[in-house]
Amino acid sequence: MATSKIINAKSQKFLEKYLNNPSPTGYEWEGQKIWMDYIKPYVDEFITDTYGTAVGVINPKAEYKVVIEAHSDEISWYVNYITDNGLIYVIRNGGSDHQIAPSKWVNIHTKKGIVKGIFGWPAIHTRDKGKEEPPKLDNIFVDIGAKDKAGVEKMGVHVGCVITYPDEFQVLNKDKFVCRALDNRAGGFMIAEVARLLHENKKKLPFGLYVTNSVQEEIGLRGAEMITQTIKPNVALVTDVCHDTTTPMIDKKKEGETSIGSGPVISYAPAVQNKLRERIIETAEAKKIPFQRLASSRYTGTDTDAFAYSNGGVASALISLPLRYMHTTVETVHKDDVENVIRLIYETLLNIKEGETFSYFD
Repeated sequence: MATSKIINAKSQKFLEKYLNNPSPTGYEWEGQKIWMDYIKPYVDEFITDTYGTAVGVINPKAEYKVVIEAHSDEISWYVNYITDNGLIYVIRNGGSDHQIAPSKWVNIHTKKGIVKGIFGWPAIHTRDKGKEEPPKLDNIFVDIGAKDKAGVEKMGVHVGCVITYPDEFQVLNKDKFVCRALDNRAGGFMIAEVARLLHENKKKLPFGLYVTNSVQEEIGLRGAEMITQTIKPNVALVTDVCHDTTTPMIDKKKEGETSIGSGPVISYAPAVQNKLRERIIETAEAKKIPFQRLASSRYTGTDTDAFAYSNGGVASALISLPLRYMHTTVETVHKDDVENVIRLIYETLLNIKEGETFSYFD
């Protein structure tokens, strides 16, 4: 399968629409509807749960179950406090970066619709040059142009409203995808493309495939924790993003060395089942798919951990997409890596046999 033929005009249009739609933690359902509409022709049925995780199922009657999974939520802010003069202080919903906030436009989601705002910041002329105050959670604030607190409330903004960034999808230098929320709606896109390729190539799997787009990963893997109890899978192949560590101010001795354009990243961690990981590596080598390796210490910090330690133990592995500038509005990935992650998941599925336990004792 040639990588140049994986992402076509239709699928890239879906990716753009999917990324541009806001999907903050706890409010993922509109993005899930876009995702489900795209994969509907390629699956037999859907499973959804109370909090919004969506699963497209292929061959649902099969007893042996394999999950391919990503998470659908993006980081955001909550309105936390409104001052008497109409300025808004925030708290995180996920790992939002306070240092990138000043001068950014925001969308505040209200029952009356989107209210535009800006993260204000004092002008350089007014700051004490001898002791510059950096952006911190307790000093960043949103200005929506209201005169006072009553004006804010009249616009429909109240404590608990969720705030997202409006930055949209762009292509940098022809082969770099740039957007907020590539972490990890790029993953949702990639597993959707796997479902499409299986359908278009008329591949019949000997097991049930559960194409799973989980919610609430950014606040502790919660969606995966819930849906794994519903599916009760035998195997889970999780995809998420990891850091490109070749940009400035990142210590490779601490973070390892992975870069965009060099292929999918295969993780080593206690939650990663060794025999399943080796199957992925064997597949990559056999199909000449470039890949990188990453050691993740005690835990991966991804939904892999939730699947691995559920249901008495599920053979789980992690295939990551290297990404620059995580949790900013200019997250950046390489198109070739996106296509190679899709290829690696697709080919690995074709290399899994029904009933495999991946036991160390067989």
